[in-house]
Amino acid sequence: MPVNLETVNKIATTAELDKERAELRSAGPTGASVPTWAEKLPAPRPQIDHGWLSAVRSYFIFDPLIWAYTLILGTISLLSSLVDRNGSFQHKCARLWSWLIMKTILSPVKVTGASNLATPAPSAPIRPPTDPPTHPKPRVYAVTHASALDIPILYVYLPFQFRIIFKSELLSYPFIGWHLKRSGQVCINQQNPAASIGSIKSALRSLRRGMPLVIFPEGGRTRDGQIQPFLPGAFFLAIKAQADIVPIALIGTFELLPMNTYHIKNQPLEMRVGEPISTAGLAISDTEEVSAKVKAAIEKLHASPRTT
Repeated sequence: MPVNLETVNKIATTAELDKERAELRSAGPTGASVPTWAEKLPAPRPQIDHGWLSAVRSYFIFDPLIWAYTLILGTISLLSSLVDRNGSFQHKCARLWSWLIMKTILSPVKVTGASNLATPAPSAPIRPPTDPPTHPKPRVYAVTHASALDIPILYVYLPFQFRIIFKSELLSYPFIGWHLKRSGQVCINQQNPAASIGSIKSALRSLRRGMPLVIFPEGGRTRDGQIQPFLPGAFFLAIKAQADIVPIALIGTFELLPMNTYHIKNQPLEMRVGEPISTAGLAISDTEEVSAKVKAAIEKLHASPRTT
């Protein structure tokens, strides 16, 4: 999950050199209001009734199978972390877990704009991911976030190894939290930003070496299906690494599984990949401009008519 600009400022003030500290202190207009993780999102809109048979199928077939996949592959991932130093095998576990989920919920995903990815979209979803990535520059993938099932879609249809920024609250979830902690994902502690310095510096080093990073610039899942305001600080690492930002819009995942329910309503989905947005030559003070540009690109992808 992305970190807001205020949190990034605190982290960078402690971790960066004096010159970089000055850049962060000067970023953005004075007194500008920046969204926080605690902000209330709009009330959810009424959901379409898919019928009791759909609910029974979800609660008694889909959900138990997903928990079984999580238990088994989460345990394997945790054990492999004792010898897997770079997270490659754990990524394969997460990818297999995701592939099983997507096959179970009967929701095919159509990928458009695959040429904007580092490598062509995979024809066989469980094919071993490319490591290291084949693109010459570091890349950050900015993705809309409307459902807990967004993660499996990304693991199946991004054909390379990557890391995700997530909130420290997820560490409390059995198996999922353990996997996140042990597989090299980037944890952000909002209550204690100083505790995130190590993760941020490690992510920056990995990004500069070519390991792609996935961020959710809205700061969390939407509660109403609409794209939420972006947190400019989410693009801090992209600018520091001079990485290209690739916008991605996931279509239909809110209707598939919104927040506060376990009722999975199977349906066709889309993953729309936009053209990369360069951050070459930009500074931390350009975060607002970068955020607006990426948001406009994602909104354009999201607003396009559904294909058949």
